[in-house]
Amino acid sequence: MNPEPKLSFPSLDGLPAEVRLPAPVDQREYLIGGEIRRWDGPSQEVLSPICRETPAGPVQHVIGSFPLFGEKETLAALDAAVAAYDNGRGAWPTMSVPARIAAMEGFVHRMIDRRAEIVLLLMWEIGKARSDSEKEFDRTVDYIRDTIDALKDLDRASSRFVIEQGIIAQIRRAPLGVVLSAGPFNYPLNETFTTLIPALIMGNTVVFKPPRLGVLLHRPLLEAFRDSFPPGVVNTVYGSGRQTMGPLMASGKINVLAFIGTSPAADALRKQHPQPHRLRCVLGLEAKNPAIILGDADLDLAVRECVMGALSFNGQRCTALKILFVHRPVANEFLDRLCRAVNSLKAGMPWDDGVGVTPLPEPGKPEKLRAMVDDAVRLGGRIVNDGGGASRGTFFLPAVVYPTSPDSRLYREEQFGPVVPVVPFEDIEDPIRYVAESNYGQQLSIFGSDPDAIAHLIDPLVNQVCRLNINSQCQRGPDKFPFTGRKDSAEGTLSVSDALRVFTIRTLVAAKANDINKRIITKTVRDHTSNFLSTDFIL
Repeated sequence: MNPEPKLSFPSLDGLPAEVRLPAPVDQREYLIGGEIRRWDGPSQEVLSPICRETPAGPVQHVIGSFPLFGEKETLAALDAAVAAYDNGRGAWPTMSVPARIAAMEGFVHRMIDRRAEIVLLLMWEIGKARSDSEKEFDRTVDYIRDTIDALKDLDRASSRFVIEQGIIAQIRRAPLGVVLSAGPFNYPLNETFTTLIPALIMGNTVVFKPPRLGVLLHRPLLEAFRDSFPPGVVNTVYGSGRQTMGPLMASGKINVLAFIGTSPAADALRKQHPQPHRLRCVLGLEAKNPAIILGDADLDLAVRECVMGALSFNGQRCTALKILFVHRPVANEFLDRLCRAVNSLKAGMPWDDGVGVTPLPEPGKPEKLRAMVDDAVRLGGRIVNDGGGASRGTFFLPAVVYPTSPDSRLYREEQFGPVVPVVPFEDIEDPIRYVAESNYGQQLSIFGSDPDAIAHLIDPLVNQVCRLNINSQCQRGPDKFPFTGRKDSAEGTLSVSDALRVFTIRTLVAAKANDINKRIITKTVRDHTSNFLSTDFIL
């Protein structure tokens, strides 16, 4: 196969109008304390993974810029969030649940109006295929609506009084305070909002840092945040993590760290908080999710799921299948089918119909992947698919590496890109041992047909990972399912309902069941003088 035609970049003059950026997005706006302010300080240039051809080779398009905050501006955003929370006395944390729901419904309506603009920026900023960009936006809208429904259910269950041992109580969930929310580049809208939205709707105030790659696509939502929530409830910061997140954590005023990234970065942030026992962490971190292909697996099904699981959005997903263990008797046949399926993926621009491989947004990523593949080859592996690992500019064609040595980096490290390491095994204890000894424990997939064999694997493996997928790829959804991990892969559980709990704490009002207390409670509920102590039922 000659990969060169697949690795060329288009002329902007030939692009359809609907996928062109009308102009560079030079962001000068930021949101603090209910105001959209103008930034006149230094800015960071935004390079698209989409390149232009030059005589010297591919050069990334400059598609805009965003502010580079210093400590002063960062702490101003924090002060606004602290003031809006006001030690739990602010308008937002004391607001009734129906009123917070109404505010969130207003936000999602405004968000939908900016769909086309955000989808376009997803394509240009991180190279995500148009169909996947549209899915990310629509899934995020569905997530917000499902969160609203989950809060209604939670509030209905909390609207009743409990009487135990002569004490009347009402138990509800109360916000924790100021949340620092920072999401990842690979799902810069969806995964960011899976922490931001539940934190907000439960009454917390938020300092929101968009991911390093995927900043500009949040710009269209600044007005929606400003107009939907009270001043200071949502505040944005931009710039390097060292200049922004470090000072925020060191202030001691952050109550919840909601971070999706790497475990070293999360550890460094947590250590900067001066009162770590007061800090709650909600973390989505690395994973090295394996697939185990047994000798009796349906190979067509296994290959189809493994290709999607390993290479959707170029393998840039924490839930991606990042290493495949194949029973040696079927390894050759599996590899042959896998290589044909991988090589059938279409490489191109995000807006191309049916595209399966797109340019990579991370700086220097093709070189990093090449170093991992070279290390595996040096240790006895080889690239078994034609053209695998070919690169040009920000392109890197998927590489299937077999056999992958236990001594190689690909065996141990998360590649977070389009490289598929395959390991043959004779004894099922080998992949089981790999899972047990791994630093990560998010998910795994098992492919096979014998119910007894699979049942034998379930019990030991569910104590190592938090989701075991049978004859299907690893994935996050549906969003109503728990999403978490063991070891270095996560802290806290996210799902539509779990997230409402993780950003809150159970709080109750209690009183002895005597006449005066009954009178106080009855009058408070009847006159609707408290938003917490209430029996209102949300329909």
